[in-house]
Amino acid sequence: MRYPLEQIYPHPEEPKRLLALREALLADGHRPEAIRYFTAPGRTELGGNHTDHQHGLVLAAAVDVDAVAAVAPNDLNLVRLWSEGFAPCEVSLDLTQNAPAPKESELSLLQGMVSLCLPLGRACGLDIRASSTVLPGGGLSSSACFEVLLAEILNALWCADSLPPLKLAELGQRVENDWFGKPSGRLDQSASAFGGVCYMDFADPDEPVVERLPLNLDAAGYALFLISCGAGHAGLTSEYAAIPGELGKLCACLNKQTLRELPEAEFYARLPALRRRCGDRAILRAMHIYDENRRVKAQREALLQGDFPAYLQLVNSSGLSSWRFLQNVTPLGAAAEQPMALTLALCEKALDGRGACRVHGGGFAGTAQAYVPLELADRFRTDMERVLGPGACQRRRVRSVGAGEILL
Repeated sequence: MRYPLEQIYPHPEEPKRLLALREALLADGHRPEAIRYFTAPGRTELGGNHTDHQHGLVLAAAVDVDAVAAVAPNDLNLVRLWSEGFAPCEVSLDLTQNAPAPKESELSLLQGMVSLCLPLGRACGLDIRASSTVLPGGGLSSSACFEVLLAEILNALWCADSLPPLKLAELGQRVENDWFGKPSGRLDQSASAFGGVCYMDFADPDEPVVERLPLNLDAAGYALFLISCGAGHAGLTSEYAAIPGELGKLCACLNKQTLRELPEAEFYARLPALRRRCGDRAILRAMHIYDENRRVKAQREALLQGDFPAYLQLVNSSGLSSWRFLQNVTPLGAAAEQPMALTLALCEKALDGRGACRVHGGGFAGTAQAYVPLELADRFRTDMERVLGPGACQRRRVRSVGAGEILL
C-alpha cells in the first residue's frame, strides 16, 4: 500500500527523521529520484493475551510510533542496512556467502527476510537507512515491527507489491521464530501489517481471519497510555517460551496440538490427571486462555455496539486474569524487583476505580496499558512518572494504516 506523507504523519515535526535518512542516502551517492520510503507501525494488544499461539482470538491496534526506512538500489548484489543505534550489517544475495547470524540480532532479521523473499520476486541489491521510535523492550513489538518493515520493502522493490498484509505477517513471524530465535505467534506482525484496530481469529494460523473494528477513544472520553515499567525483555526468552511450552505439554497429554483443538469441557473433565502430569501452573494458564478467548469475543461485540464501559470492564478482567492465571507479570523467582507488578499497582491507584489497566504482549517486562479519562490524563502521567521516571508514561493514539510505502 502507498500512503501520502500527511496521512502517516499529521504533525509537521514528525517527518524530520525520514528526511535525515534521505540525506544519508544522498551522501552515499544515491540519486534522489531512486530513493523510496517505507513505514511499519508498532502495535498494542487490546485483548487476547497469549491466545494467538493457541490458535485463539486477539484484539490489537497499530499505534502512532513506527519504524521507517529510506531505500535505494545498489549494484553490489548486497542488501546493506544501517539502522540507528545498531552496527551496520549486510547480506549477500548469494546466500551461500552468508555466515549464520547471531540470534536476536539485526543481522538475523535481515538475513532471514532476504532468504525468505529471494524466491518470491526479482531481487536486486539495496541500501537501507532505517530508524525506529518503537523502542526495544517497550512493549510495542519492536522486532515484529522491523520484520514487517523489511517485508514491505522487499515486497515493493522485489515483488511488485504482490504480497498482501497476511503474507507480510507470515514472513515476519517466520523470521522471528527461525532466525531471530524468539518463539511467538503472528499477532504482532499482523497488527503492524494491517493497521487500525483488528479482531483476529487464528483458528487457521496460516490464514487468520482479520476484521477491522471501530474505536474512537477521544469520542469515548479516554486516552490510551503505555507505561514503561523500566525493565526490558533481555534474558526473558525462557519465560516467554515456558507459556506455549507448558500449554503444549498439556495438550499433548490429550493428543492435541493447541487448546483450540481441546474442548473446554474435556479439559475440565481431565483435570485430576492433567495436574499430575503437567502441574498446576499449566492448568491455570490454560484456564486463562479459555476465558480470554471469550473476553475477546465480548470486547468485539462491545466495540461494535459502542458500549465502551463494557469494553473497559473486559480490559480490567483480562489484566487480572493475566496476573493471576497466566502469571506473566512477575518472572519466576523475582522478589525484591517486581517492576511490572508495581507499575500495574500504580496504575490502579492513579485511576482510583475509573478506566482500566492491564499487562499486555509477552509480559514480565516492557509496558502496561491504561485507559485514562481525559480529565485525569495530565495528573495520571504526573503520578506515574513521579515514581517511574520522566518519559515512562506515553500517550499513544491508534494509527489507521499499517505497513506501506510513503509518498513524499
